[in-house]
Amino acid sequence: MGDRGTDTRQKLVDTALRLFRDEGFQATTMRRIAQEAGVSLGNAYYYFAGKDELVHELYLVVQRDHRERTLPLLRDGGSLAENFGTVLHSGLDAMSPYHGFGSSFLQSALPVASRSSPFSAESTDARDMAITLMRDVLASSRQKIPPSLDNQLPMLLWLIYLGVTLHWVTDSSAGQTRTHALVDSIAPVVGKAVQLARLPVARSLISDIAELTTRFTTTERTTP
Repeated sequence: MGDRGTDTRQKLVDTALRLFRDEGFQATTMRRIAQEAGVSLGNAYYYFAGKDELVHELYLVVQRDHRERTLPLLRDGGSLAENFGTVLHSGLDAMSPYHGFGSSFLQSALPVASRSSPFSAESTDARDMAITLMRDVLASSRQKIPPSLDNQLPMLLWLIYLGVTLHWVTDSSAGQTRTHALVDSIAPVVGKAVQLARLPVARSLISDIAELTTRFTTTERTTP
């Protein structure tokens, strides 16, 4: 893709994200995005098959911002509770401009089989970035985890982050202060749970939970 094509694609992304923020996800159409970006509708569809593909661009934009906000704030050798709280609060801050259309967007993003779902194959890049960030949180914290949980625990932390995000979407308090308060309560609990993971019984329980959540949050897409 040449410079002109790259510029057009980025203009469509920027326009779509602005319209999602200002007018809502459901109200924003591909035709409206094309008009605002100053390109033909056919050209818009050349770059993006529909709004779902633009949602994945949103995931990437938010995740890059989330990572940039979080990494300088992680305390090397700090407690997991502190660093996990940091990554959760930073995630909420990165998402804050998009809170207005969150509830309407959930209708299309919640089903696991939806292309807009954070669990979909189309969301792989953003999901991998998010799980890698959780791995960085664990690596920077003094609470070390058993090697057997190296792959499972970052996934579980990301799932907790998704749960916090779901609460944030429906949080009508000013600045979503209730969700930030929830983070302050959850982070210490997670820190204590990971400490217990050094014990064989707790380690096995966490492993079982990780396997169950992986099984029930992934699905093979079938075409009708």
